[in-house]
Formats: sequence, C-alpha cells, structure tokens
Amino acid sequence: MIEFEEIRCKACGLCVHFCPKKCLEMTEKINAKGYKIAGIKDQDACIACSICHTVCPEVAIRVYGAEKEGPK
Repeated sequence: MIEFEEIRCKACGLCVHFCPKKCLEMTEKINAKGYKIAGIKDQDACIACSICHTVCPEVAIRVYGAEKEGPK
C-alpha cells in the first residue's frame, strides 16, 4: 500500500518515472501549495518495492508491504 503526504508533494514526477510497475500517475488534484500531486492509479499492481519513497526528494511517500506468509 502506498500513502502520499499530499501537502509535501511538489509534482516533480520522479516517483511516477521510476515506478517499475507504472502504477503511479500525476493526478489533476491540486494540493494546498498549488501543485498537482502524484497518486496511485493501480494499488493492486504495486509490489511495495519502495523506489518511489527512495526517489521522492520531499519524503512525501510511505510504502507499506503485505506481511509475508510463512509456509502452510
């Protein structure tokens, strides 16, 4: 799961550019600072790789991965 701290996003697009699964996009939503923010277009496609979090210069993205299941 990906969460965006919308107020921190400055629309640089790095998260969108580097997403290996192309599940992020620049949205039409505008934050309080006047920037169009990034968002997720396909949460199910996200593999929780955290590249978006790593490349975000504003530290506006948090990535939560699913807990790994043990052997059944």
